Amino acid sequence: MMMMLFAWMGYWGFVFFYITFKENIRFHHSLKGIALISLIVFLPNMHYWTASLGKGSIIFLGLGMTMYGLSRLKSRKIALLIGLLIVYHVRPHVFFLMGMGILAGLVTAREKVPLYQKLIVFAGVGVAVFFLYDDVMAFANLDSENLFESFDQLSSHRSVELAKAGSGIDISGYPLPLKLFTFWFRPLFIDAPGPIGIIVSFENLFYLWLAGKVFSGSFIGFMGKSQALVKTSAVVFLATSVALSGTLSNLGIIIRQKSMVMYFFLFIILCYMDYKKSILVNRKKKLPEKKQLPVVTREALLN
Repeated sequence: MMMMLFAWMGYWGFVFFYITFKENIRFHHSLKGIALISLIVFLPNMHYWTASLGKGSIIFLGLGMTMYGLSRLKSRKIALLIGLLIVYHVRPHVFFLMGMGILAGLVTAREKVPLYQKLIVFAGVGVAVFFLYDDVMAFANLDSENLFESFDQLSSHRSVELAKAGSGIDISGYPLPLKLFTFWFRPLFIDAPGPIGIIVSFENLFYLWLAGKVFSGSFIGFMGKSQALVKTSAVVFLATSVALSGTLSNLGIIIRQKSMVMYFFLFIILCYMDYKKSILVNRKKKLPEKKQLPVVTREALLN
C-alpha cells in the first residue's frame, strides 16, 4: 500500500507538469510523428524513480504542483503554497533554489501580472527564504557565513567518497562545464552502469538532441523576452545543476537525482521551440499573397 501511495504521488507530479506544459506551449511539436509533450511525459527514467518508495516521488509532486501554481498564479495560489511546503520538507536546499528562481522570474517578468499578486508572492517567498536560510544551510552542512568555501570543501569530499562506488567517476578534477555535461547527459552507452544505464543512455541522447537547439543566435533573445515561468525554470535548473554536479560523482546517484530538475530543462526547450515557430508563423502572415495568373486555354491562343 505504501508503494501504491508513493507511485500515486509521483503520478500527480506528472499530471501537474503535463498541464503546465499544455497551458504554456501554443504549437504542436513532434519527433517522428510523436508529440514531444507526450513523449516527454513517458520518459522511462522519470517513472522509475517517481514510482518508488522514497523522496523522489514526493519532491516530484511538490515541484510539479509549484509549476502548476505558477502557471496560473491568479487562481492557484494554494497549489503554489502546498507545492513549496512539500519541497521544503523533503529537500530544503531545493526549496531555497526554487524560491530564488521565483523571485528572479517575478522581477524580470514581461507579462501582465497584477502588481498585488507580484507583491504577495515576492513578499511571501522573500520572507521564507530570509528566515529559513540558516536552516537550509545547516541541512546542507554548509557554513552560512562562508558559503562558497564550505560548498567547495563539501563538494570535494562528496565527489571523492562517491567515486569509490561501482559506478563512481572521479569528477573532482573536472572543470565546471564538464561536470554539468556529466550530470545532464551521462551515462552515454560506453559508461552505462548496467541495463538501467543503457535505457537512460537513450534518454540522455534525446536530451542531447534537444540541447542542440539551444545553440542558436535567437536563444539569448528568447530568454530576454520569455515569460516569468521560463526564467524561473532556468534559474532553478542551472542553480540546482551546479550544486548537484559538484557533489555527485556516482552515475547511479546522478541518474536518480537529475530526474527532479530535467523537467525544467525540457520546459525551457519546448518554450524556445514555440518561440521559433511563432516567428515563422508571423513571417508567413506578413508575406504578400501571390497573385494567381489567368489560365490561358488553347482556344484563347488560337483566337
